[in-house]
Amino acid sequence: MKKLKLLILMAFLVIGVNSFSMHIMEGFLPVKWAAFWFVLCLPFWFLGIKKLKKLSGEDMEKKMILALAGAFIFVLSALKIPSVTGSSSHPTGVGLASILYGPFVTSILGTIVLIFQAGLLAHGGFTTLGANSFSMAIAGPLVSFGIYKLLCKKNKALAVFLAAALGDLSTYVVTSLQLALANPSATGGVLESFLKFAAIFAVTQVPLAIIEGLLTNIIVNILDKYNDKKEKEEVQL
Repeated sequence: MKKLKLLILMAFLVIGVNSFSMHIMEGFLPVKWAAFWFVLCLPFWFLGIKKLKKLSGEDMEKKMILALAGAFIFVLSALKIPSVTGSSSHPTGVGLASILYGPFVTSILGTIVLIFQAGLLAHGGFTTLGANSFSMAIAGPLVSFGIYKLLCKKNKALAVFLAAALGDLSTYVVTSLQLALANPSATGGVLESFLKFAAIFAVTQVPLAIIEGLLTNIIVNILDKYNDKKEKEEVQL
């Protein structure tokens, strides 16, 4: 339990070092697209709140792990590598929460993180909250959860790595699509814009996805060892 508390504390300390990153920035999307992505998020938020209410009744230890998953998203998504005008490359951190709690709870955790980042750190924005939430807090977690469930019984370490890494990459595929829809090329339309955005993102995002996969594996291993130790102690009692 002390290790979990230390991880959470370290997570929030790191936030202060990375205070200039952003997602799709405030006002960058036309109103129609900002509204479209916001509406698309609503059913996921509704289901996420219902599942989160059930978790709120769990013991303090499980709430601490939930806080760890939220802090993990906050810290990793605040690490900025400049990529293209109006956005940036950064890890997402949603793979861990998706593995532990599923995509719907993660949609709430990710959106809360985005709200705090928009309001307190000027990362992203409130007008682009729907777009950023859909790419990072919904699309990414859905991919992460699906990959983990598909592979976890065969090779858990590989499942965790691919869930985190591909969930990260899928976020940027969706972000590239969002930017392309809002800024279609005059010659090649949405497809040409999408390919350009995706190609630019790939330079920084592929290495970041690999790092996120490895880091998520480390956290999951720590949690597994803690759970194993706790079970042994309970058996001895």
